[in-house]
Amino acid sequence: MIRIETHDRIRVVTLDRPEARNAVNPDLARALFNAMLEFQANPEVDVAVLTGAEGAFCAGFDLKAAATGAGGEWITGLDIPPGWTDPMGQPLPSPMGPARLMLKKPVIAAIEGPAVAGGSELALWADMRVMAEGAQFGIFCRRWGVPLIDGGTFRLPMTVGQGRANDLILTGRPVDAGEAQAIGLADRVVARGQALPAALSLADTLTRFPQACMRADHLSARMPPDMLADRLRREWHSVRAALEEGIRGAARFAAGHGRSGNFEDL
Repeated sequence: MIRIETHDRIRVVTLDRPEARNAVNPDLARALFNAMLEFQANPEVDVAVLTGAEGAFCAGFDLKAAATGAGGEWITGLDIPPGWTDPMGQPLPSPMGPARLMLKKPVIAAIEGPAVAGGSELALWADMRVMAEGAQFGIFCRRWGVPLIDGGTFRLPMTVGQGRANDLILTGRPVDAGEAQAIGLADRVVARGQALPAALSLADTLTRFPQACMRADHLSARMPPDMLADRLRREWHSVRAALEEGIRGAARFAAGHGRSGNFEDL
């Protein structure tokens, strides 16, 4: 379900549910959350690479799990407690796992194939994105009444600007690697099959810098933790839509409708 490897001072975390295009179910979300906490605490590693097995990054939250109720039970247990303001010192899991974490160390997403719905939010949670030709972003959850509840509503505008984010959030349309690079969604575009090697090479360059300085600059360049907490809390207000419209949409997906980004057969 999740593979963890270490290459020198680089931690590679691989989503490993290829039969579901690495869609995240509750067990995988927990494992990914814990893997990122361990990466943060481990003094032997400086950079993480997040990727997916067998040509797919992540197809989002597992709608089949949501349709059975297991996903709904996981999500309803993730309310943000009153007074929570510190995503660095008080880690909380998100539906996809780590999206409420603010790490001190950088994470690079190595993206092949789909990074869609919640998978796009995982990619946006990462600090940099290396995208292979043939890969695809998209808020495909728009088809099913499933809202963005893993930071996508504010991380996407911060990355590509409000106007482009409006387009992608409202339409849910696919974005290929070329367009992703043009709008700032992808930091590097490489040949198909080369996302992980390229991300590892990039990560290696980061490990060679003085780490305290790099991490200090990286922290200063991001929003304050209390602002991140406020935005996550505001976004979480839409979770009721996930539990109402989204469960019905998940059932339609489980029944075979709207596969592969099809917005017509809903």
